Amino acid sequence: MAFLLAFSRAVDRLSAGFAVLADYLVLFAVLVSAGNAIVRYLFNMSSNGLLEVQWYMFAAIVLLGASYTLRLNEHVRVDLLYSALTPRGRILVDIFGFVVLFLPVIAYLLTLTWPFFWRSFTTGEVSMNAGGLILWPAKLTLPLGFGLLFLQGVSELIKRVAALRGLLELETRYEKPVQ
Repeated sequence: MAFLLAFSRAVDRLSAGFAVLADYLVLFAVLVSAGNAIVRYLFNMSSNGLLEVQWYMFAAIVLLGASYTLRLNEHVRVDLLYSALTPRGRILVDIFGFVVLFLPVIAYLLTLTWPFFWRSFTTGEVSMNAGGLILWPAKLTLPLGFGLLFLQGVSELIKRVAALRGLLELETRYEKPVQ
């Protein structure tokens, strides 16, 4: 179990590193968006390439930041009974969810998105917009993001099994969003 917990810590660090990248992409996306608006309204000029860069950055922000969101337990839940369960019950629900739903679905999405990216990469696919950019960098964020999410799901599963065995203290408290 010590090896698995070390693996989990490494995955957590990897997710945190990509979260920092996603944080900086938020700043860059805001700057590009503001620059685009200023140039469009002051000089009556526009660039499809800069608009596409914004879309690329938004995709990267969401997909590269998702694994860290899962690590922090800040993801969206459908909470009908979860908050009423004991901490052990919550851990068991989480384990069931990771094994039966989360990991299989993310693995499936990963297998779907890799060929989508690879085809774009090998053909040098370019946006059909005038002044458009190559598409594979944006499409790469799909398998990369789902790969990170899968690894983080495995990490969370390891932590929950360790918590059940008493090897790890795990915060299972979940606050329902304010309605």
